[in-house]
Amino acid sequence: MEKNKIEVTVMEDKKVLNVYSEIGKLKTVLLHRPGKEIENLTPDLMDRLLFDDIPYLEVARQEHDAFAKILSDNGVEVLYLEDLAAEAIEDASVKERFVDEFIKEAGILGEKKKQLVKELLLNCKTNRELVDKMMEGIRKSELPNYNATSLADMVDSGYPFVADPMPNLYFTRDPFATIGSGISLNHMRTVTRNRETLFAKYIFENHPRFKDSDVPKWFDRDDNTSLEGGDELVLNKEVLAIGISERTDAASIEKMAKRIFDKDESFKTVLAFHIPNKRAFMHLDTVFTMIDFDKFTIHPEIEGPLTVYAISRGEGNSIKIQKETQELDKVLAKYLEVEKVTLIRCGGGDMIDAAREQWNDGSNTLAIAPGEVVVYSRNHVTNKLLEEAGVKLHIMPSSELSRGRGGPRCMSMPLYRENL
Repeated sequence: MEKNKIEVTVMEDKKVLNVYSEIGKLKTVLLHRPGKEIENLTPDLMDRLLFDDIPYLEVARQEHDAFAKILSDNGVEVLYLEDLAAEAIEDASVKERFVDEFIKEAGILGEKKKQLVKELLLNCKTNRELVDKMMEGIRKSELPNYNATSLADMVDSGYPFVADPMPNLYFTRDPFATIGSGISLNHMRTVTRNRETLFAKYIFENHPRFKDSDVPKWFDRDDNTSLEGGDELVLNKEVLAIGISERTDAASIEKMAKRIFDKDESFKTVLAFHIPNKRAFMHLDTVFTMIDFDKFTIHPEIEGPLTVYAISRGEGNSIKIQKETQELDKVLAKYLEVEKVTLIRCGGGDMIDAAREQWNDGSNTLAIAPGEVVVYSRNHVTNKLLEEAGVKLHIMPSSELSRGRGGPRCMSMPLYRENL
């Protein structure tokens, strides 16, 4: 009996998610290999689908495979969003519910059109083919016997898609974020990206790896304010950093802080970073990432206008909010309880180099261990500074992936890190 009891306890203590820092040794990560959704981008659709350019898919995949190889060569288990989503819908009733929800969220109107899309998806030979089709988008030309069946169809007859592609999916950081032993299943700012969170919803509710693990949910895609994973950083087991940004509302941060504080988690403080609402500063992690216990990359342009608020537990169910007045490095040193914090400025602070390398995510690094990060090759000025600061670099090719305006951290969602 005692032996059985011990075995049960071990199983109960085993977490499927464990992220209590940005720099703990990375053990499991979620990626999405770019698919045909990239080839469904056109110049006319770039603004609608939040792109500034169109990556060349063949080369983008080669670069992404090089990224995955760096991770796996360093002992990281690499999981793919498309595979987990396909495995989560093995049950026929779950698959049909998934398809129905996709159709609703894709904004497909008209009973005939809905039925044609449903038949197309359910007639896919495999679940993986079904998921790929959802991700890449559905062209009108793919629907058999499709013709305009409503006034809306006739008015919009020149638009080529029944369901838009999801080219941002290779930035797996944003639809949900692992925080401690739970997740924030995010409500994203735009309709285009909010559809991406549907895959995570079905994975955590139905995939054998997660469904019986009672994963806490700090935020939900049905919440009515916006939150995106690129704004969420886990600095250590007691401190979170979340950006108030172009994509994340202050109200979301306060809501999530209350939920985390109400549970048996170790986090004591949420630092809310108010960053400028600019495309180049889309998320906090595009201008600020942690690379070691006392080192951060940062874009120099945010240091002046940056305001930091410290949110902590109050009495009862209340929270306390304090505006920090010290310089950023001193605020970080205070809450991380280190003597000094080093801020490594993108492009060395040079106006031209910093602007160019910030555009290509020079500040967006993925730590796979303390002082060991993955970076884009093209940001050579910043990379040299990192090396001079004693940081070990894993350099990946980046000519095409960078066109999506996101770096190695944006393209990865850690599911498990070793505790520091």
